Amino acid sequence: MPLQMETGVLSRRIDRLRSAPGRTATERRPRVDHAAALATDLGGAAHNGVAVFEAAFHVPVDRRALSALPYGVPADKPLICLDLETTGLATGAGTLAFLVGIGSWNGEVLTVRQLLLADHADERSLLALLSESIPSDAWLVTYNGKTFDWPLVVARYRLHGRPPPPTIGHLDLLPISRQLWKHRLGSARLATVEAEVCGVRRTHDLPGAFIPDRFFSYLRSRRTGLLGDVVDHNRQDIVSLGLLVSELSRGELDRFQPGDLLGLARAYSRRKGHADALRVVEHALRPDAWVVRQPARAVVHRELSAERARLLSRLGRRDEAIDAWLDIARRGGPGAALAWLNVARHREHVERDVTAALAACHEAASVAGRARAWGQPMHAVERDLQRRLPRLSRKVFAGRYQRRVRNVA
Repeated sequence: MPLQMETGVLSRRIDRLRSAPGRTATERRPRVDHAAALATDLGGAAHNGVAVFEAAFHVPVDRRALSALPYGVPADKPLICLDLETTGLATGAGTLAFLVGIGSWNGEVLTVRQLLLADHADERSLLALLSESIPSDAWLVTYNGKTFDWPLVVARYRLHGRPPPPTIGHLDLLPISRQLWKHRLGSARLATVEAEVCGVRRTHDLPGAFIPDRFFSYLRSRRTGLLGDVVDHNRQDIVSLGLLVSELSRGELDRFQPGDLLGLARAYSRRKGHADALRVVEHALRPDAWVVRQPARAVVHRELSAERARLLSRLGRRDEAIDAWLDIARRGGPGAALAWLNVARHREHVERDVTAALAACHEAASVAGRARAWGQPMHAVERDLQRRLPRLSRKVFAGRYQRRVRNVA
């Protein structure tokens, strides 16, 4: 088709469109308030394109007992639980947090506030509401929030050219759960921990893997019912965070199992709270905590005993520490080799008795040899002995030689 004829066809089509009845070029289709529809159907309120839901739960927290734990949480600062539902698991610009759950305490009442985004265009409103919900002196409480939730929140603020809400601390309960409870639960997933530690039993809960697809389906269909289960799931996540904080704050060591107390003691040790760590370990080793004999519990008892000996040494109570190591060594078993090595160190560097230190090394070598024969080599002990045995043997030989020279003289 020649260029002039093609241009004429286009001009006639444009004229027909201009003369067609209906909306003019300056008219705009009225915007549907999807946030209002979500709020009406799911029981909330709408605010600038964001549906807001609130609920209250009785979740008491002993702030003084919580501040005494080795996690650095001050007793006089507000705790803010935070959990996100997102369109993916990355923290880049393509991942959107379309639902933000916020939990805050007023006395013994945990108020859960949820911000649900109705459309991408209203994200600035959601971020503004989130900033209003987090005090500037808040301590965040999350589950894997240091790695995922909070970095994603910061990224979304920066994407909009705004600073993220200021906070003064972050209590991430995932590493704490791994430290305290994974040894007996086998998993540190929130669903597992909340069930076994807090007694939470979710019924008809939407698995987290299905949540992004629910949001995309909602954007396509605008069926508000698709997001009801998502809101319920997020609300329970916030309540479970509060329950875990409440469980931690109860303070009575009797509520913990011996293996839990081992993790708590190590947390104290990392913050140089060796006296508190020793108090926890000795509570775990009390006789009435070991009425049932099981192989798994024997491993925990051995680890607790070794931790006690190390803590006594760090506190400068060397005589008690060597007695503790000797007790472990004489009991035998897998922990005896390491105990004999610690006895050897004490005898060489504290007592200055290299002959006794060499004898302790031979005991450790004997235990390690039996373990290798059973197909369970102790590589760390063997590496230590490869250096220590020849050195102590030389010292013992040199000492004997010097004594012979003095006797001859």
